[in-house]
Amino acid sequence: MRIVDARVIVTCPGRNFVTLKIVTDEGVHGVGDATLNGRELAVAAYLTEHVVPTLIGRDASRIEDTWQFLYKGAYWRRGPVTMTAIAAVDTALWDIKGKAAGLPVYQLLGGRSREGVTVYGHANAEDVESVLSEISGYVGLGYRAVRVQTGIPGLESTYGVGGDKMFYEPADAALPTENVWSTEHYLDHVPKVFAEVRNEFGPHLRLLHDVHHRLTPLEAARLGKSLEPYALTWMEDPVPAELQEGFRLIRQHTTTPIAVGEVFNSIWDCQELITAQLIDYIRATVVHAGGITHLRRIFDLAALHHVRSGSHGATDLSPICMAAALHLDIAIPNFGLQEYMRHTRETDAVFPHGYHFADGYLHPSETPGLGVDIDEELAADYPYRPASLPVNRLHDGTMHSW
Repeated sequence: MRIVDARVIVTCPGRNFVTLKIVTDEGVHGVGDATLNGRELAVAAYLTEHVVPTLIGRDASRIEDTWQFLYKGAYWRRGPVTMTAIAAVDTALWDIKGKAAGLPVYQLLGGRSREGVTVYGHANAEDVESVLSEISGYVGLGYRAVRVQTGIPGLESTYGVGGDKMFYEPADAALPTENVWSTEHYLDHVPKVFAEVRNEFGPHLRLLHDVHHRLTPLEAARLGKSLEPYALTWMEDPVPAELQEGFRLIRQHTTTPIAVGEVFNSIWDCQELITAQLIDYIRATVVHAGGITHLRRIFDLAALHHVRSGSHGATDLSPICMAAALHLDIAIPNFGLQEYMRHTRETDAVFPHGYHFADGYLHPSETPGLGVDIDEELAADYPYRPASLPVNRLHDGTMHSW
Protein backbone atom coordinates (compact mmCIF):
# COMPACT_ATOMS: atom_id res chain seq x y z
CA MET A 1 0.00 0.00 0.00
CA ARG A 2 1.83 3.07 -1.31
CA ILE A 3 1.31 6.74 -0.49
CA VAL A 4 0.06 8.60 -3.56
CA ASP A 5 -1.00 11.92 -2.04
CA ALA A 6 -0.36 13.95 1.11
CA ARG A 7 -1.75 17.40 1.67
CA VAL A 8 -1.80 20.00 4.43
CA ILE A 9 -5.11 21.57 5.46
CA VAL A 10 -5.18 24.75 7.55
CA THR A 11 -8.52 25.76 9.06
CA CYS A 12 -9.83 28.00 11.83
CA PRO A 13 -13.24 26.92 13.20
CA GLY A 14 -12.83 29.19 16.22
CA ARG A 15 -9.08 28.57 16.48
CA ASN A 16 -6.35 27.46 14.08
CA PHE A 17 -5.64 23.82 13.29
CA VAL A 18 -3.19 22.22 10.86
CA THR A 19 -4.03 18.75 9.54
CA LEU A 20 -2.09 16.34 7.33
CA LYS A 21 -4.12 13.96 5.17
CA ILE A 22 -2.31 11.01 3.60
CA VAL A 23 -3.94 8.95 0.81
CA THR A 24 -2.81 5.52 -0.44
CA ASP A 25 -3.11 3.79 -3.80
CA GLU A 26 -5.78 1.53 -2.29
CA GLY A 27 -7.98 4.50 -1.46
CA VAL A 28 -7.36 4.31 2.29
CA HIS A 29 -6.55 7.65 3.91
CA GLY A 30 -5.32 8.73 7.33
CA VAL A 31 -5.23 12.04 9.18
CA GLY A 32 -2.72 13.54 11.59
CA ASP A 33 -2.76 16.67 13.73
CA ALA A 34 0.05 19.16 13.03
CA THR A 35 -1.08 22.10 15.16
CA LEU A 36 1.55 24.17 16.98
CA ASN A 37 -0.27 26.93 18.85
CA GLY A 38 0.85 30.37 17.64
CA ARG A 39 3.29 28.89 15.09
CA GLU A 40 0.88 26.92 12.92
CA LEU A 41 2.15 28.11 9.54
CA ALA A 42 5.73 27.15 10.38
CA VAL A 43 4.67 23.50 10.64
CA ALA A 44 2.45 23.77 7.57
CA ALA A 45 5.41 25.03 5.54
CA TYR A 46 7.75 22.38 6.97
CA LEU A 47 5.33 19.67 5.94
CA THR A 48 4.51 21.09 2.51
CA GLU A 49 8.05 22.00 1.47
CA HIS A 50 10.18 19.36 3.17
CA VAL A 51 8.15 16.32 4.23
CA VAL A 52 5.31 15.71 1.77
CA PRO A 53 7.63 15.30 -1.26
CA THR A 54 9.49 12.49 0.56
CA LEU A 55 6.29 10.60 1.37
CA ILE A 56 5.02 10.00 -2.16
CA GLY A 57 5.68 6.41 -3.18
CA ARG A 58 6.58 5.21 0.34
CA ASP A 59 5.04 2.08 1.83
CA ALA A 60 2.34 3.35 4.20
CA SER A 61 2.65 0.28 6.41
CA ARG A 62 6.26 1.04 7.40
CA ILE A 63 5.46 3.34 10.31
CA GLU A 64 8.67 2.85 12.30
CA ASP A 65 10.91 3.17 9.25
CA THR A 66 9.14 6.33 8.14
CA TRP A 67 9.52 7.81 11.63
CA GLN A 68 13.24 7.07 11.66
CA PHE A 69 13.61 8.43 8.12
CA LEU A 70 11.99 11.75 9.01
CA TYR A 71 13.85 12.08 12.32
CA LYS A 72 17.34 10.94 11.28
CA GLY A 73 17.07 12.29 7.77
CA ALA A 74 16.98 15.88 9.01
CA TYR A 75 20.38 17.22 10.11
CA TRP A 76 18.55 19.69 12.42
CA ARG A 77 16.74 17.27 14.69
CA ARG A 78 14.03 17.66 17.30
CA GLY A 79 12.42 20.99 18.17
CA PRO A 80 8.69 21.75 18.16
CA VAL A 81 8.29 22.38 14.42
CA THR A 82 10.12 19.26 13.27
CA MET A 83 8.58 16.94 15.86
CA THR A 84 5.05 18.25 15.26
CA ALA A 85 5.48 17.58 11.55
CA ILE A 86 6.76 14.07 12.24
CA ALA A 87 3.84 13.51 14.61
CA ALA A 88 1.35 14.39 11.89
CA VAL A 89 2.82 11.82 9.52
CA ASP A 90 3.09 9.16 12.22
CA THR A 91 -0.49 9.65 13.44
CA ALA A 92 -1.88 9.52 9.91
CA LEU A 93 0.00 6.27 9.22
CA TRP A 94 -1.38 4.68 12.39
CA ASP A 95 -4.85 5.73 11.22
CA ILE A 96 -4.22 4.00 7.88
CA LYS A 97 -2.78 0.92 9.61
CA GLY A 98 -5.90 0.55 11.76
CA LYS A 99 -8.23 0.96 8.80
CA ALA A 100 -6.26 -1.61 6.78
CA ALA A 101 -6.39 -4.07 9.68
CA GLY A 102 -10.06 -3.38 10.39
CA LEU A 103 -9.22 -2.53 14.02
CA PRO A 104 -9.23 0.55 16.25
CA VAL A 105 -5.67 1.73 16.81
CA TYR A 106 -5.62 0.78 20.50
CA GLN A 107 -5.97 -2.87 19.50
CA LEU A 108 -2.75 -2.54 17.50
CA LEU A 109 -1.06 -1.14 20.63
CA GLY A 110 -1.87 -4.23 22.70
CA GLY A 111 -5.52 -3.76 23.52
CA ARG A 112 -7.23 -2.26 26.54
CA SER A 113 -5.54 -1.84 29.91
CA ARG A 114 -8.65 -0.10 31.30
CA GLU A 115 -12.31 0.43 30.52
CA GLY A 116 -12.18 4.21 30.14
CA VAL A 117 -9.82 7.18 30.22
CA THR A 118 -10.12 9.39 33.30
CA VAL A 119 -10.09 13.03 32.25
CA TYR A 120 -9.98 16.36 34.03
CA GLY A 121 -11.67 19.62 33.15
CA HIS A 122 -10.66 23.24 33.68
CA ALA A 123 -12.47 25.19 36.40
CA ASN A 124 -11.30 28.77 36.05
CA ALA A 125 -12.81 32.02 37.28
CA GLU A 126 -11.84 35.46 38.50
CA ASP A 127 -12.59 34.78 42.18
CA VAL A 128 -12.95 31.89 44.62
CA GLU A 129 -16.74 31.96 44.82
CA SER A 130 -17.05 31.72 41.05
CA VAL A 131 -14.48 28.94 40.74
CA LEU A 132 -16.38 26.89 43.32
CA SER A 133 -19.41 27.16 41.07
CA GLU A 134 -17.32 26.06 38.06
CA ILE A 135 -16.02 23.03 39.96
CA SER A 136 -19.56 22.11 40.96
CA GLY A 137 -20.54 22.18 37.29
CA TYR A 138 -17.81 19.72 36.35
CA VAL A 139 -18.69 17.44 39.26
CA GLY A 140 -22.27 17.51 38.04
CA LEU A 141 -21.12 16.36 34.60
CA GLY A 142 -19.40 13.38 36.19
CA TYR A 143 -15.77 14.55 36.23
CA ARG A 144 -13.56 12.88 38.82
CA ALA A 145 -10.72 15.40 38.48
CA VAL A 146 -10.64 19.18 38.02
CA ARG A 147 -7.87 21.70 37.40
CA VAL A 148 -8.43 24.85 39.47
CA GLN A 149 -7.26 28.33 38.39
CA THR A 150 -8.42 31.74 39.62
CA GLY A 151 -7.62 35.36 39.03
CA ILE A 152 -4.99 36.82 41.36
CA PRO A 153 -6.06 39.78 43.53
CA GLY A 154 -4.12 42.87 42.50
CA LEU A 155 -3.52 41.68 38.89
CA GLU A 156 -5.69 42.81 36.00
CA SER A 157 -5.51 39.46 34.18
CA THR A 158 -4.15 35.97 34.73
CA TYR A 159 -3.09 33.45 32.09
CA GLY A 160 -5.28 30.35 32.41
CA VAL A 161 -8.39 32.30 33.38
CA GLY A 162 -10.74 33.18 30.54
CA GLY A 163 -14.27 34.30 29.84
CA ASP A 164 -15.51 31.21 27.97
CA LYS A 165 -15.11 28.50 30.60
CA MET A 166 -15.74 25.30 28.68
CA PHE A 167 -13.90 26.36 25.51
CA TYR A 168 -11.13 28.60 26.90
CA GLU A 169 -8.55 29.58 24.27
CA PRO A 170 -5.50 31.58 25.46
CA ALA A 171 -4.30 32.65 21.99
CA ASP A 172 -6.19 35.92 21.95
CA ALA A 173 -4.70 38.34 19.39
CA ALA A 174 -2.66 38.44 16.19
CA LEU A 175 0.25 39.94 18.15
CA PRO A 176 1.02 38.87 21.74
CA THR A 177 -0.80 40.74 24.48
CA GLU A 178 1.22 41.63 27.59
CA ASN A 179 0.08 40.82 31.13
CA VAL A 180 1.54 42.00 34.43
CA TRP A 181 2.62 39.31 36.91
CA SER A 182 3.36 39.27 40.65
CA THR A 183 4.80 36.14 42.27
CA GLU A 184 4.18 37.56 45.74
CA HIS A 185 0.45 38.01 45.11
CA TYR A 186 0.24 34.55 43.55
CA LEU A 187 1.99 32.64 46.36
CA ASP A 188 -0.22 34.32 48.94
CA HIS A 189 -3.47 33.60 47.09
CA VAL A 190 -3.29 30.03 45.76
CA PRO A 191 -3.22 28.12 49.08
CA LYS A 192 -6.30 30.06 50.22
CA VAL A 193 -8.13 28.96 47.07
CA PHE A 194 -7.47 25.28 47.67
CA ALA A 195 -8.43 25.55 51.33
CA GLU A 196 -11.86 26.75 50.20
CA VAL A 197 -12.12 24.07 47.50
CA ARG A 198 -11.30 21.20 49.86
CA ASN A 199 -13.70 22.58 52.45
CA GLU A 200 -16.46 22.65 49.83
CA PHE A 201 -15.83 19.37 47.99
CA GLY A 202 -14.15 17.12 50.52
CA PRO A 203 -11.08 14.89 50.23
CA HIS A 204 -11.91 12.66 47.29
CA LEU A 205 -12.20 14.97 44.28
CA ARG A 206 -8.87 14.98 42.44
CA LEU A 207 -7.53 18.54 42.24
CA LEU A 208 -4.83 19.95 39.98
CA HIS A 209 -3.19 23.33 39.52
CA ASP A 210 -1.07 24.78 36.70
CA VAL A 211 1.73 27.18 37.67
CA HIS A 212 2.55 27.89 33.99
CA HIS A 213 6.33 27.89 34.52
CA ARG A 214 6.19 31.12 36.53
CA LEU A 215 8.31 30.31 39.61
CA THR A 216 11.89 29.69 40.60
CA PRO A 217 12.64 26.25 42.11
CA LEU A 218 12.64 27.64 45.65
CA GLU A 219 9.37 29.49 45.09
CA ALA A 220 7.85 26.33 43.61
CA ALA A 221 9.03 24.33 46.63
CA ARG A 222 7.35 26.87 48.89
CA LEU A 223 4.11 26.62 46.92
CA GLY A 224 4.19 22.83 46.92
CA LYS A 225 4.75 22.80 50.68
CA SER A 226 1.85 25.17 51.27
CA LEU A 227 -0.44 22.98 49.14
CA GLU A 228 0.38 19.70 50.89
CA PRO A 229 -2.62 19.88 53.28
CA TYR A 230 -4.97 19.89 50.26
CA ALA A 231 -3.56 16.72 48.64
CA LEU A 232 -3.31 17.86 45.03
CA THR A 233 -3.00 15.19 42.35
CA TRP A 234 -0.35 17.40 40.80
CA MET A 235 1.25 20.81 40.63
CA GLU A 236 1.89 21.41 36.94
CA ASP A 237 4.83 23.19 35.27
CA PRO A 238 6.18 24.77 38.47
CA VAL A 239 9.32 26.13 36.77
CA PRO A 240 10.65 26.50 33.23
CA ALA A 241 11.96 23.06 32.30
CA GLU A 242 15.17 24.07 30.53
CA LEU A 243 17.18 23.75 33.78
CA GLN A 244 16.01 20.34 34.91
CA GLU A 245 18.23 20.29 37.98
CA GLY A 246 15.75 22.77 39.46
CA PHE A 247 13.21 19.97 39.84
CA ARG A 248 15.57 18.23 42.23
CA LEU A 249 15.39 21.19 44.61
CA ILE A 250 11.58 21.18 44.46
CA ARG A 251 11.54 17.45 45.14
CA GLN A 252 13.70 17.88 48.24
CA HIS A 253 11.22 20.27 49.87
CA THR A 254 7.69 19.08 49.05
CA THR A 255 5.66 15.92 48.60
CA THR A 256 3.14 17.62 46.30
CA PRO A 257 3.31 15.60 43.04
CA ILE A 258 4.83 17.33 40.02
CA ALA A 259 3.65 17.22 36.40
CA VAL A 260 5.51 18.66 33.43
CA GLY A 261 6.05 18.13 29.73
CA GLU A 262 3.41 19.69 27.48
CA VAL A 263 6.14 21.71 25.74
CA PHE A 264 8.49 18.71 25.44
CA ASN A 265 9.20 17.37 21.97
CA SER A 266 11.25 14.22 22.51
CA ILE A 267 12.34 11.61 25.01
CA TRP A 268 15.57 13.55 25.43
CA ASP A 269 13.65 16.49 26.94
CA CYS A 270 12.45 14.36 29.82
CA GLN A 271 14.96 11.53 30.16
CA GLU A 272 16.63 12.90 33.30
CA LEU A 273 13.37 14.01 34.89
CA ILE A 274 11.97 10.51 34.48
CA THR A 275 14.99 8.36 35.29
CA ALA A 276 15.86 10.43 38.37
CA GLN A 277 12.19 10.30 39.46
CA LEU A 278 12.02 14.08 39.73
CA ILE A 279 8.45 14.18 38.40
CA ASP A 280 5.31 12.11 38.92
CA TYR A 281 3.41 12.75 35.66
CA ILE A 282 4.75 13.32 32.15
CA ARG A 283 2.49 15.59 30.08
CA ALA A 284 3.99 15.18 26.61
CA THR A 285 1.39 14.70 23.91
CA VAL A 286 0.99 12.98 20.56
CA VAL A 287 1.12 16.06 18.35
CA HIS A 288 4.16 17.75 19.92
CA ALA A 289 6.25 14.69 20.81
CA GLY A 290 6.64 12.88 17.52
CA GLY A 291 3.34 11.04 17.28
CA ILE A 292 2.03 7.80 18.74
CA THR A 293 5.30 5.97 17.99
CA HIS A 294 7.55 8.31 19.97
CA LEU A 295 5.13 9.15 22.77
CA ARG A 296 4.78 5.42 23.44
CA ARG A 297 8.57 5.31 23.96
CA ILE A 298 8.34 8.14 26.48
CA PHE A 299 5.54 6.41 28.37
CA ASP A 300 7.41 3.11 28.37
CA LEU A 301 10.47 4.80 29.91
CA ALA A 302 8.21 6.49 32.45
CA ALA A 303 6.62 3.16 33.40
CA LEU A 304 10.01 1.88 34.54
CA HIS A 305 10.43 4.81 36.96
CA HIS A 306 7.04 5.15 38.70
CA VAL A 307 5.99 8.03 36.44
CA ARG A 308 2.48 8.11 34.99
CA SER A 309 1.09 9.79 31.89
CA GLY A 310 -0.85 13.04 32.14
CA SER A 311 -1.04 14.20 28.56
CA HIS A 312 -1.81 17.76 27.53
CA GLY A 313 -5.27 18.06 26.00
CA ALA A 314 -6.12 21.73 25.60
CA THR A 315 -8.13 23.22 22.74
CA ASP A 316 -4.99 23.77 20.64
CA LEU A 317 -4.96 20.00 20.02
CA SER A 318 -7.48 19.06 17.37
CA PRO A 319 -9.95 16.18 17.79
CA ILE A 320 -7.50 14.14 15.69
CA CYS A 321 -4.87 14.44 18.41
CA MET A 322 -7.42 13.78 21.14
CA ALA A 323 -8.53 10.61 19.35
CA ALA A 324 -4.91 9.44 19.00
CA ALA A 325 -4.22 10.23 22.66
CA LEU A 326 -7.21 8.17 23.79
CA HIS A 327 -6.05 5.10 21.88
CA LEU A 328 -2.66 5.36 23.60
CA ASP A 329 -4.20 6.19 27.00
CA ILE A 330 -6.46 3.14 26.96
CA ALA A 331 -3.56 0.81 26.15
CA ILE A 332 -0.57 1.85 28.29
CA PRO A 333 -0.11 0.33 31.76
CA ASN A 334 1.01 3.55 33.48
CA PHE A 335 -1.83 5.88 32.52
CA GLY A 336 -2.50 8.68 35.00
CA LEU A 337 -4.87 11.36 33.70
CA GLN A 338 -5.85 12.94 30.40
CA GLU A 339 -6.56 16.65 30.09
CA TYR A 340 -9.83 17.24 28.24
CA MET A 341 -10.89 20.69 27.10
CA ARG A 342 -13.98 20.39 24.96
CA HIS A 343 -13.92 21.76 21.44
CA THR A 344 -16.52 24.10 20.02
CA ARG A 345 -19.41 22.84 17.92
CA GLU A 346 -17.73 24.33 14.84
CA THR A 347 -14.54 22.37 15.53
CA ASP A 348 -16.44 19.14 16.19
CA ALA A 349 -18.25 19.58 12.89
CA VAL A 350 -15.01 20.05 10.94
CA PHE A 351 -13.49 17.01 12.69
CA PRO A 352 -16.26 14.38 13.03
CA HIS A 353 -15.20 11.77 15.58
CA GLY A 354 -16.40 8.73 17.45
CA TYR A 355 -14.83 9.20 20.89
CA HIS A 356 -17.28 10.19 23.61
CA PHE A 357 -17.52 11.22 27.26
CA ALA A 358 -19.54 9.22 29.80
CA ASP A 359 -19.41 8.86 33.60
CA GLY A 360 -16.20 10.83 33.99
CA TYR A 361 -14.36 8.87 31.31
CA LEU A 362 -13.52 9.43 27.67
CA HIS A 363 -13.87 6.39 25.44
CA PRO A 364 -12.01 5.96 22.14
CA SER A 365 -13.92 5.10 19.00
CA GLU A 366 -14.36 1.43 18.14
CA THR A 367 -14.26 2.04 14.38
CA PRO A 368 -11.12 1.00 12.49
CA GLY A 369 -8.25 3.47 12.70
CA LEU A 370 -8.44 6.52 14.94
CA GLY A 371 -12.16 7.05 14.48
CA VAL A 372 -11.83 10.70 13.43
CA ASP A 373 -11.71 12.55 10.12
CA ILE A 374 -11.72 16.03 8.59
CA ASP A 375 -14.51 17.53 6.51
CA GLU A 376 -12.36 19.37 3.95
CA GLU A 377 -15.27 21.24 2.37
CA LEU A 378 -16.41 22.58 5.73
CA ALA A 379 -12.82 23.29 6.79
CA ALA A 380 -12.45 25.59 3.77
CA ASP A 381 -15.18 27.82 5.20
CA TYR A 382 -12.89 28.76 8.10
CA PRO A 383 -9.72 30.48 6.81
CA TYR A 384 -6.58 30.86 8.91
CA ARG A 385 -6.59 33.73 11.40
CA PRO A 386 -3.33 34.89 13.07
CA ALA A 387 -3.40 34.36 16.84
CA SER A 388 -0.65 34.49 19.46
CA LEU A 389 -0.30 33.46 23.08
CA PRO A 390 0.10 36.29 25.63
CA VAL A 391 3.35 37.10 27.42
CA ASN A 392 4.04 38.25 30.98
CA ARG A 393 6.04 41.11 32.45
CA LEU A 394 6.78 41.90 36.08
CA HIS A 395 5.60 45.20 37.56
CA ASP A 396 8.94 46.81 36.65
CA GLY A 397 8.63 45.72 33.01
CA THR A 398 10.97 42.70 33.12
CA MET A 399 9.99 39.89 30.74
CA HIS A 400 8.81 36.87 32.68
CA SER A 401 7.78 33.30 31.90
CA TRP A 402 4.17 32.52 30.93
